[in-house]
Amino acid sequence: MIPEKEALQIIAQNRKDAIVILTYLGKEWPERSSEYPEVSFVGCMGKAAPFGLGLALARPDKQVFVLEGDGSLLMNLGTLVTIANMAPPNFVCFLFENGVYQTTGGHPIPGDGRISFAGFAQAAGFPRVYEFDQTEVFRSQIKEILSVQGPTFICLKVTEAGKRRPIKLLKADYAQFKEALEKLT
Repeated sequence: MIPEKEALQIIAQNRKDAIVILTYLGKEWPERSSEYPEVSFVGCMGKAAPFGLGLALARPDKQVFVLEGDGSLLMNLGTLVTIANMAPPNFVCFLFENGVYQTTGGHPIPGDGRISFAGFAQAAGFPRVYEFDQTEVFRSQIKEILSVQGPTFICLKVTEAGKRRPIKLLKADYAQFKEALEKLT
């Protein structure tokens, strides 16, 4: 298993100027990357990947990273088919698989240990699907993975970080995100 803080650090170190959309680790991500544009969908399970798809299609000149939780993706598995069908080459989904609904207090997701998120992505038609459970293997392959056009799905088997309180987002977060996107044009 990969400690989620290490997985986040590796992603942040390889971010460059990617737009980051996250529904997972909304509180922890800013500790590793304070660059905008990024927006958090914490509490909006199932919405980060479709939003990221829209941004990837609207901004083909920017790489879009979606940091998604396994519980969140379960809320909208059909989005994998849509993403694979639209095939944006600049879309990368990092799925943090820890087996729990982190945002709502850490209770187990249905099918934990019996389902394969990488298998879901492959069946949906993603051309590039990866699964990691070792930090050093992920670290050694991430640069090469990100250098190839997607859409790309990366399942990270991470250690559960413990229970978190749901995070309230401020309108200022969205205002900063909008401002950062406007600077890209």
